[in-house]
Amino acid sequence: MKVDILAFGAHPDDVELGCGGTIALSIAQGKRVAIVDLTQGELGTRGDVQTRKSEAKIASDVLKIYKRENLKLEDGFFENNLKNQLVLIEKIRKYQPNIVLCNSRRDRHIDHGKANQLVNDSCFLSGLNRINTIDQNGKNQTSWRPQLILEYIQWNEVKPDIVINITGYLDKKIEAVRAYKSQLFDSTNNENNTPISTENFLNSVKYRAQNLGRLIGTEAGEGFTSRQLLAIKELDSLIK
Repeated sequence: MKVDILAFGAHPDDVELGCGGTIALSIAQGKRVAIVDLTQGELGTRGDVQTRKSEAKIASDVLKIYKRENLKLEDGFFENNLKNQLVLIEKIRKYQPNIVLCNSRRDRHIDHGKANQLVNDSCFLSGLNRINTIDQNGKNQTSWRPQLILEYIQWNEVKPDIVINITGYLDKKIEAVRAYKSQLFDSTNNENNTPISTENFLNSVKYRAQNLGRLIGTEAGEGFTSRQLLAIKELDSLIK
């Protein structure tokens, strides 16, 4: 079940908010993309687990995601430990992605940084032959290490190491984000407000993308950081 890109998110909606445009662009280019959500977002102020599950399905359909799974780790309290690393290693070996996208290294929500480290460690460990994992059919898996891990930018403003030109795909990103209606502004919703349920939040998402686009001379962009030195095969790859 090999994919080109495997995107991890601590919560349903993290991936869409952080890199939905890049995913939409990649799929339009013929890439196969899967998403793995670590938790069900059960500690979220708004909505509930079933609602978030339904919203994630809608968002996946908007982006035409090949496959989406939820690991049901404990929201707010999951740890970067052996048990959870083995769970992620099984998924990495299952999907064999060349590229992994994951949460920001440091962010307002503590789960984002924890997810980042868990994913990075699991990607490394997944490449070790002597770590044994079994797939869902009871067969031994082969080791696999992604070639590239990119960390999408979330709440905190972070200087990106690379900006992807998502011109023509910002609207698709916003459409996918809007699938999470329970989390966004709704004047009829009487639940407590959150940082992303403010009336201006979606405007800020658009502005960031448009501003990153401005900085690289395009209409829209998404920024990523990387722990590894980024390389290109040819200079033309740097031309927008």
